[in-house]
Amino acid sequence: MSDKKQDVETTGHEWDGIQEFNNPLPRWWLWTFYATIIWGIGYTIAYPAWPLVEGATRGVLGYSTRTEVVAEIDRFAEMNAGVKAELAAMDANEIPNNEAVYNYAIQSGRATFATFCSQCHGSGADGIAAGNGYPNLLDDDWLWGGTLDAIVTTVAHGIRNEDDMDARYSEMPAFGDDYLSDDEISNVVAYIGSLSGMEFSGDATAGETVYLDNCSACHLEDASGDQMQGAPNLSDAIWLYGSSEEAIEHSVRVGPYGVMPSWTTRLDEAEIKGVAAYVHQLGGGE
Repeated sequence: MSDKKQDVETTGHEWDGIQEFNNPLPRWWLWTFYATIIWGIGYTIAYPAWPLVEGATRGVLGYSTRTEVVAEIDRFAEMNAGVKAELAAMDANEIPNNEAVYNYAIQSGRATFATFCSQCHGSGADGIAAGNGYPNLLDDDWLWGGTLDAIVTTVAHGIRNEDDMDARYSEMPAFGDDYLSDDEISNVVAYIGSLSGMEFSGDATAGETVYLDNCSACHLEDASGDQMQGAPNLSDAIWLYGSSEEAIEHSVRVGPYGVMPSWTTRLDEAEIKGVAAYVHQLGGGE
């Protein structure tokens, strides 16, 4: 046997004394590579693949991921049809008494909230992400009532919108429009701030008189608010439009006028009750 090392053909490429050998690829690797090419061509024929001006080639098998997703959604809808119908027919305040319905309401309500409500109230429902004027749904402070039935009404019909005749409605006057003088506004803001332990520049004692004469009809004499009118509690240190002296003064001068849409045209009865149940358990509802 010869000990002489067999010479290997090179490609002719050389760099810095390093030559590139022209060793043949393993046959198994070549056949696998050819098989993937054939498989790829077959795939583009069988399934949607090549982009066109509008849409793409459909493939001879007519497969569609959209159709598959719709079928899966329909399967879940059919599977939950019974409990959903039960939720839609049930009195809102009775939902927590039925474990199966309540669990479905919370889970479906979570999805509904993420889709339709988080844009304003924040993904965490704290209202902060969207800025002042969007209620925090994690606390136990409710402008229009925190029972399940009250929340269902708020979600269904909204607040101060022009699309639903049953929308909750109230309007705070703009006291800066020749209702109160600058001193009176400064004093009443100082009084309101003092109820939450804050000290502002005005005369809180004089502001109490201004408050009783102009604000107590809606916010009540003890400033605890009136849910029937959507008038907030001014003594609990929870502020919808900000707690600074400037923010409170702006509310007194301008009169905030937040609007919430009606959801009856976009959500069905079960979805409204589901999202109400979800929101209710977030904030320790009444």
